[in-house]
Amino acid sequence: MTAPRTARLERSTSESTIELSLDLDGTGVSDIQTSVPFYDHLLTAFAKHSLTDLTVRAKGDIEIDVHHTVEDIGIVLGQAIKQALGDKSGISRFGDALVPLDEALVQAVVDISGRPYLVHSGEPAGYEFHLIGGHFTGSMVRHVFEAITFNAGLTVHVTVLGGRDPHHIAEAEFKAFARAFRQAKALDPLVSGVPSTKGAL
Repeated sequence: MTAPRTARLERSTSESTIELSLDLDGTGVSDIQTSVPFYDHLLTAFAKHSLTDLTVRAKGDIEIDVHHTVEDIGIVLGQAIKQALGDKSGISRFGDALVPLDEALVQAVVDISGRPYLVHSGEPAGYEFHLIGGHFTGSMVRHVFEAITFNAGLTVHVTVLGGRDPHHIAEAEFKAFARAFRQAKALDPLVSGVPSTKGAL
């Protein structure tokens, strides 16, 4: 019987206070309260489509900007993923997904490699300046993926292949990442030990 792949972390700075717990072998149940409504929506989609149970409680200086709170949650989520993965024994390691949301289409590829690397491309010109829901700028999507990738030790490629509506693009990015991560973190009965010729990830 494998050990539970769970983590619970807290992080507190002068800019944000975060409590986060997750179960990589869950069913996608989530309870997200970040104080940034559109981010709640994106993280709920991530949990649902990656089959990761996720609870987040966060408060931050959103009266200044949502940036600190959003990025700090990404940092803690990445750290929790890394902790929950343990030595990565028995995982599939690689995952890929192609996800549409109406006119938007996004491809995501994930390698639980232990080597942080993000390639993020294809968002339309001006997307980074658009306010989604009146508070969440398009630029924050990349910041979140950077925070998760570098703190979890993932290699991630996210490519926006098409899209017009900023809400649809952001949501498709998170869903594609979730579906690819779901495949990569899955335990594969055919894998013995760590899936790397180096013997470690």
